[in-house]
Amino acid sequence: MITSRNITNHLKEYKCSVCQMELTNNEEGAITSLTPELKEINEALVHFYQKKLKLKQH
Repeated sequence: MITSRNITNHLKEYKCSVCQMELTNNEEGAITSLTPELKEINEALVHFYQKKLKLKQH
């Protein structure tokens, strides 16, 4: 498993280096398959998290 993307400090997306399966953390913190719904949720979280970081810097 390699970390393919950091969503927030607590959420990450992972990819299996052997079978290329994509995984992510679910709402309970456990690792689960990255479904299209979870991928969409992660995209929204990235947007909100980056916006939050920009506002903190000002």
